[in-house]
Amino acid sequence: MADFALARRNMIDGQLRPNRVTNAQLLAAVNDLPRERFLPEGLQSIAYADDDVPLGGGRYLMEPMVLARLIQALQPQAGDKALVVASGRGYGAALLSKLVKSVVAVESDANLAAAAERTAKELALPGVRQVVGPLEDGDRWSGPFEAILIEGAVRQVPQAILGQLASGGRLATVVAGPEGVLGVAQLFVKEGDVASARPLFDAGTPLLPGFAPPPRFTF
Repeated sequence: MADFALARRNMIDGQLRPNRVTNAQLLAAVNDLPRERFLPEGLQSIAYADDDVPLGGGRYLMEPMVLARLIQALQPQAGDKALVVASGRGYGAALLSKLVKSVVAVESDANLAAAAERTAKELALPGVRQVVGPLEDGDRWSGPFEAILIEGAVRQVPQAILGQLASGGRLATVVAGPEGVLGVAQLFVKEGDVASARPLFDAGTPLLPGFAPPPRFTF
């Protein structure tokens, strides 16, 4: 039988700490949460692999280091209201729920959302509200949010989601590059009505459905 507690500690010491994940509260949350519980049956044995793990339907649980660095970049605070877009089976939302006041998790796949709700209930995770709907819409009814995590790679962050950031709010995701080129994890910070981005690190995170740039007019 797999020793998941040992695998979790090895993931923290071998993947997260060497890659600049230093936030003590985040590392404690990672250590507390059984990542294997957020995967489909038969895939628990690779829960702590240094890679993205398939969830089915072309969706993935993000590589541990990439997800942890994105959450760390958000600088989550205890009083924050957070939004997780493309929340999958709920692991990223669960981590954030241990660091902020409340989390809205948006997922377009009803089966993934249902699995996330079951796991959150089984683990008695507080402060997570699951929403089923189009990923690119975020949750326009519950904002503004101090922290937004898009849990996957996108070609472009929609203005609809950037508009859900509070002033001073932060958004972290991976912006996909051209075919065959690594994406770049980016942090968006909103000041007033303007959100500016800065690169964080390269990441080969799989592309999420939706989020296509708007069509350009040609003459």
